[in-house]
Amino acid sequence: MTSAVEPAGPFRVYLGAAAGSGKTIAMLGEGQRRRSRGADVVIAFVESHGRPVTEQRRAGLEVVPALAVAYRGGTFGEMDLDGVLRRRPQIALVDELAHTNVPGSGRNAKRWQDITELLDAGIEVITTVNIQHLDSVADTAERITGVPVRERVPDWVVRRADQIELVDSSPEQLRRRMLHGNIYPADQVPGALTRFFRTDNLAALRELALRFLADQTGAELSAHLARHERPGSERILAGVTPAPGSDAIVRRAAQLAASIDADLDVVHITGRDHGGQDLARLRQVTSDVGASWHQLHDDDLAGALIEFARSKQVTQIVVGASQRGRWQELLSGGSVVRRVSRQAAQAGIDVHIVAPCEEMVP
Repeated sequence: MTSAVEPAGPFRVYLGAAAGSGKTIAMLGEGQRRRSRGADVVIAFVESHGRPVTEQRRAGLEVVPALAVAYRGGTFGEMDLDGVLRRRPQIALVDELAHTNVPGSGRNAKRWQDITELLDAGIEVITTVNIQHLDSVADTAERITGVPVRERVPDWVVRRADQIELVDSSPEQLRRRMLHGNIYPADQVPGALTRFFRTDNLAALRELALRFLADQTGAELSAHLARHERPGSERILAGVTPAPGSDAIVRRAAQLAASIDADLDVVHITGRDHGGQDLARLRQVTSDVGASWHQLHDDDLAGALIEFARSKQVTQIVVGASQRGRWQELLSGGSVVRRVSRQAAQAGIDVHIVAPCEEMVP
């Protein structure tokens, strides 16, 4: 699956399972290596969090001064996007891809949007991100850890990278670094070790990172086969409603599409009882995962879904139950699921029925 935005310059992402895995160190190390070979490298933004090792790795690298932004009685440092664009280095090191910019610090709400501007200006970018911040993974990470993921990055931003490199650390290593005060301040360590940084949580997050990279590699192989050998291509359709949890259906479909390098269409079908539901969130999630949004009006939900699938040459359909509307019948074995399954089988289309997760309560 491809995004509407194509990379204008080389883009590298260091991916980690959790804070403290060494992503920033790896990014700075690569910056130092490229600088030693004559490249024009600047630190566009790196937050050391007071870690001595991080400060040591910064030594000798030019820094574009951060903006000091006043907000709610405090002062915060943010990347000076326009300053980096004026400086126009060959390579910019930008930490924390998922970061939300302080209001009033610039024209973009998210750092990934700043990075997109740098790439579009022809500046190479090296950045960092933890697996739980990827939009398609965030819901799963919340269920595993019990901690809400408030900062999210659309998958297409990370998949846009020319290179994604896992900075791997075992759960035991991460917990030791936490105990030694190398990740969080001392007063936050006990709570972190008993909540997010539990061994089972870290092991699961590490597995999610490995799976994401495996999917990425698989997508690249599929693309190669499509160019050289495979006569056809996959196309996936997700049928959704505006009910809570439906965004998880879109993300699950996006994961499936990415794993086989398929295009994804998201379809919402309204009938007589549609009532003007607010679909803004679903449309945003659809955009974030790089899918195409379609809204149809038809009282025959199953028939309309299959007809659309036929018209788009869809090969797989993903649907899920919700708390309201006629899609609720899909998991309970009602008439809609029988009709979708029967008509899809006649059309040679596979059907995946998944349960939407309940939203996390902060």
